[in-house]
Amino acid sequence: MEPNRMKSCLYPAITLFFSLFLHPNAWSADRPNFLIIVVDDMGYGDLSKYQHSAQDANTPNLDKLASRGTLYTQAYVSAAVCSPSRAGWITGRHQARWDPKSGFNCGLPKGIPTLASILKENGYKTAKIGKNDFGNKTLHRQDVYAYPLNHGYDEFLGFSAHGFDYFLLSKDIQNRTPDPKGHSAALGPLMRNRGYEEFKPEGDHYPYLTEVFTKEAIDFLHENKNDPFLLTLSYNSVHHLIHQVPPRYIKKYKGLQPIPHYDPDKDGKYAQWFKQFITIGEKISAKQMRDYYLANLDCLDENIGVLMAALDELKLTDNTMVVFFSDNGGAPTNGATNLPLAGSKFTLWEGGIRVPFILSRPCDPHGGQVSDQVISSLDIVPTCLDAAGIRLPADLDGKPIVKSEESRNLFWRFGETNSHAVRSGDWKLLHNGGRKNRQPTEGIVNRENLLKGTRLFNLKNDPGESKDLSKDRPEVLKRLQELYGQWSSEIASQSLNLEK
Repeated sequence: MEPNRMKSCLYPAITLFFSLFLHPNAWSADRPNFLIIVVDDMGYGDLSKYQHSAQDANTPNLDKLASRGTLYTQAYVSAAVCSPSRAGWITGRHQARWDPKSGFNCGLPKGIPTLASILKENGYKTAKIGKNDFGNKTLHRQDVYAYPLNHGYDEFLGFSAHGFDYFLLSKDIQNRTPDPKGHSAALGPLMRNRGYEEFKPEGDHYPYLTEVFTKEAIDFLHENKNDPFLLTLSYNSVHHLIHQVPPRYIKKYKGLQPIPHYDPDKDGKYAQWFKQFITIGEKISAKQMRDYYLANLDCLDENIGVLMAALDELKLTDNTMVVFFSDNGGAPTNGATNLPLAGSKFTLWEGGIRVPFILSRPCDPHGGQVSDQVISSLDIVPTCLDAAGIRLPADLDGKPIVKSEESRNLFWRFGETNSHAVRSGDWKLLHNGGRKNRQPTEGIVNRENLLKGTRLFNLKNDPGESKDLSKDRPEVLKRLQELYGQWSSEIASQSLNLEK
C-alpha cells in the first residue's frame, strides 16, 4: 500500500478503535460510506480483469476498482432476472420467502427492512439513482412500498420499469408516444422524489441516461461528503436497447452507425419499435449486437471511472466501501458473453446466476486479490451492516462476506419456468434449467438438450455444466434434493406477506 494511503487508512482506524473503546455506540464520525453499483445484464465474461474474460472486453476502470478490492469468480445473485434479484439483495433475504415463485412480480414485503431503511435509522444519508424494478405491479408507481422513498431512501432519481430509453427523457416525446409506459421499456421524464424531471435535448445533443445518473451520483457525493451515506447507483446499462450509445463510443467499432432515435410520427408504438432491436437478424446482426454491447459497456466503464475519480477528489475513497455487481447474467440477445459458463438471463444455468462481482473495502488488506469464495448478493446487506457496526437482523439469508469463508448451500427457484437449483460445495443440482429463448449471440451457450429434467454437475471440474452426473452419483443427487426440500419447507413455514 502507498505510504500516504496507508496513513490515511491507519489514522481513522486508530481513532475509531479508541472511540469505540471509550464509547461503544459512538460511530458517527468514522462510519464507512457505502456505494452499491448495480449494472443490468452484464455478462460473466465481460469484465476484463477476469482471467476468463472475452478478448474483446475492455473495462479499465472496473479493473482499477478490482485492483483496490477483491474480484470474486464465484459470486451469485438470488435470481436469473432483474426484479427478484434486486429484491433479494436489498433485503438480504431470499425473495422466495414472500413470493413462492421467485418470479417477475416479486415486489417488496412491507415491514421487512432494507439496507437503506436500516442505515437511515442509524443516521446515514441515503439515495437511490437509476433503475427501480421489483415487478410489473410496481412499475411507474410511487404509491407502492417498492418505491425508493417508501423503503428507506431520502432521495431518488430514476425510473420504475424493466428498461428505459437512454436518450428520450422529455415531456414532449412522452406526450407524442402512443404507449410511453410499455411493458419492457419506457421513455419520458424520470421520477425525481415525489415528482418528475425531464431532460431536454439541446439541438442535436440528447442527454444520455448513463451520464445523467453519474452526474447525479457525483452531486450527491458533493452534498453529503461530510455525512455517512449509502448511495445505490443502479445503471440500466448494459440492458436493451443496447444500440443506444453516444456516437463517440460507436466510432471505435467498424461497421457500426448510430441508429436514429424512436420517432412516434414514423415508428408507431414504442413497444413495437423496441422489439425490432432485441432480436438478432431483423435490424442488427449478431456481430453488430456484440459491438453495440461493447460500446455501451465502454461508456458504462468510463462513467464508473469518472465516479471513482470524484471519490478520490473528495477524499472519500479510503472511507467508502464499494460493491459492484450485475443483477443477473448476460441476456441472450444483448451481445453479452457468459463464457465459459452455459446459459443466460432467464435460466438457472451458471450463466444466468453467476455474475461479475467486486468488493472494495476501505484500506482492504486483500486489495487486488482474486477470490474463488462462493458468495451471494444476499451477503451485501450483512456485509455493510457489519462494517458499520450495526447489529444484524437474525433472519437474514446472507452472511458478511469477509467473515464467511466456510462452505455453504445456495438455493434458487424460478417459477416462471418451474425451475430450481442448489449449489452445495462443488456440486450443483439443476431441475428444468430454463426455456428456449430467441436466437442468442455467440457468447451465450444454450444446453437445449438438457433443458428439462433433473441434472447434477460438478462445477469445479465442469463449470460449463456440460456433463450430467446424476446417474453416476445418485447419492449426491439425493442429498441435494433433500437440501432443496428442507429449504422449501423452511421458507414456506416462515413466509412473509407481500405488500398489498
